[in-house]
Amino acid sequence: YGFDRKKMIKYLRNNIGKAGIYGIIPKGLGGYSENGEQYSYNPQKAHDLLVKGGYFSTKKPITITLSTTSAYLDLCKYIQQQLILLGMDVKVDVNPPGALREQIAQGKSPFFRGSWIADYADAENYLSLFYSKNFAPKGPNYTHFSNKRFDILYEQASKETSNEKRYDLYKQMNDIIIKEAPIVVLYYDQVLRFTQKNISGLHSNAMNLLILKTVKKN
Repeated sequence: YGFDRKKMIKYLRNNIGKAGIYGIIPKGLGGYSENGEQYSYNPQKAHDLLVKGGYFSTKKPITITLSTTSAYLDLCKYIQQQLILLGMDVKVDVNPPGALREQIAQGKSPFFRGSWIADYADAENYLSLFYSKNFAPKGPNYTHFSNKRFDILYEQASKETSNEKRYDLYKQMNDIIIKEAPIVVLYYDQVLRFTQKNISGLHSNAMNLLILKTVKKN
């Protein structure tokens, strides 16, 4: 609740992408919903939660370090500035990409900026990041999130042949992720393609693959 995603998208991403207020499942995949749990910019609520959690009860402010790479320094600086306005002590640690990936894989980076691009067009690929049997470094659960209810739903979904029922299970898992907040979703990325006026038939697809079968040069 502590930073304005829509403002971030407008000024730091040139309105490319959508604010990530609906959880880990992006629009276009089964399980995406705008009716479930969600985050919105609410600095007062963020401050109240900090008070409730005892953040301001210590003599010395608790320093939170956000690890990133130089490519995403502007985003992390923006979040840092927004959280400082709440009274938090936030530092940004810039790392080489390879070093940060290694730290994340080994579970040595407690708070970091990351991204995830699905290997296939199904929300299961995003939800697998939070299945307890996928703990890194053996799997992609880099946050070591563990929730019994989530695991049960995940295993049910993996056996479900009905898309409608599986998507409902996905929505329930997404709500758990929002409530427990092992991650903070920033935005859903958007792909833009620029072509010359004499090119036709070039389209985007769910996996962002470059398909040239229908492309013509006039």
